[in-house]
Amino acid sequence: MRDPDAITKVVIVGGGTAGWMAAAALSRMSGSGLMEVTLVESDAIGIVGVGEATIPPIRHFNEIIGIDERDFIRATQGAFKLGIEFRGWTRPGHRYIHPFGPYGADIGAVKFHQHWLRMRAVGRAADIEDYNLCAVASRQGRFGPVAPQARSPLAQLHWAYHFDASLYAKYLRAFSEAHGVVRREGRITRVHQRAEDGFIEAVELESGERVEGELFIDCSGFRGLLIEQTLKAGYEDWTGWLPCDRAMAVPCAHGAEGLTPYTRSTAREAGWQWRIPLQHRVGNGYVYSSAHISDDEATATLLASLEGEAQADPRPLRFTTGQRKSAWVKNCVALGLASGFLEPLESTSIHMIQTGITRLLHLFPDRGFDARGIAEYNRLTARHAAQIRDFIILHYHANQRAGEPLWDACRTMAVPDSLQRRLDLFRLKGRISRDEDELFAEPSWLAVYLGQEVVPEGWDPIADAAPADDIAAALEQVRNAVLAGTASMPLHSDFIARHCRAHAA
Repeated sequence: MRDPDAITKVVIVGGGTAGWMAAAALSRMSGSGLMEVTLVESDAIGIVGVGEATIPPIRHFNEIIGIDERDFIRATQGAFKLGIEFRGWTRPGHRYIHPFGPYGADIGAVKFHQHWLRMRAVGRAADIEDYNLCAVASRQGRFGPVAPQARSPLAQLHWAYHFDASLYAKYLRAFSEAHGVVRREGRITRVHQRAEDGFIEAVELESGERVEGELFIDCSGFRGLLIEQTLKAGYEDWTGWLPCDRAMAVPCAHGAEGLTPYTRSTAREAGWQWRIPLQHRVGNGYVYSSAHISDDEATATLLASLEGEAQADPRPLRFTTGQRKSAWVKNCVALGLASGFLEPLESTSIHMIQTGITRLLHLFPDRGFDARGIAEYNRLTARHAAQIRDFIILHYHANQRAGEPLWDACRTMAVPDSLQRRLDLFRLKGRISRDEDELFAEPSWLAVYLGQEVVPEGWDPIADAAPADDIAAALEQVRNAVLAGTASMPLHSDFIARHCRAHAA
């Protein structure tokens, strides 16, 4: 028997990646007749659509809703991603990779990196990246299944995707509409609220059509049409820690480097530049602080560093890093840019949409909209955003780019207490502190700590219990297993050409 208070009408305001991801996730319920899901968007309103790089949890989202990976890659001009290369973040000329997946494996009850720290101190360890399959494969431009003879517990590949965000939204739209989601074209001119409690009851289009609902999902982008303009959720500003407030984005043709299986972030004097290779083009952008460089100078810097001919005019974006004080107010849940913005340094934008959808499904309301469920959603959302915020701040704070005003300010600033605690623990004996359910696991923190030369004073004393020769041999065994696994993989470009090349590429 169905709950008489169950929600039967959901309205999603805005399309793009956030709107159509929400629609796809809810499409099972619409397809089964449990509820009507309506998405309202206007072709006259552009979408930001620059979030082309992802992290591995996107695979889980696609699997849950039933998307075939290779079909998805073909449809979105996509490619595979094994990590992020950071150039110049520690200091000019320096580079490191934040790879997906683990570094080696724990030995006994001791973390692998603790043994590595001990061996490194006596010159008996290779670079930390040599013990990570994704890091080595990235350097060699490889992606694909590891050959059976090279497989080991150390040869597990972890990957995410690069794709055209506008094509991803188009792909999800076709998927959602095939499963019962209804799209309404039109610009919203008015939001109707109930007089007695301020809950949203309908949105009105330019045509005069009213689209009524019981639950509203705001995917209207930075403007936050429902969550902010209507419900006044408020905004928590984080620019004191993350001062970049603008971006310039432009696609270009491929150059000699080709289809690398990783995202690149290159530090610039006033921010950083991304490179995201797709099958049909390369996505580029300069994220910068307007207090340290003009828009014209940022544009010139970006265009001068492109590897191929620009395929469009540079597109400017303005933002304030932070989050809504409440992502769920009354009967409205904000997703994507409507809920806040953390710059795409670690490719978390699409992931934050995904986790917002997951939390909503776990705490899905009835028409009573119990305050306890809403409070829990907001608590989890705020905690998740703060954890990612701290990880991004670490990149800016742990720099050695002396003499550049932006980087000097970031290096000397007071960071959040939650991040300072983590830094203090790692600097002491290489211990990594994190919440069990947070997004970035120990290998991610380790990659950035060591990549940006946050060097511990020592290591866990328990690591000294094992004979040094045994540990050195174990590290070499790991390194050889990683090399063998990588050598057995095809080139990334060959794998795509063979299995999932886009028809128009």
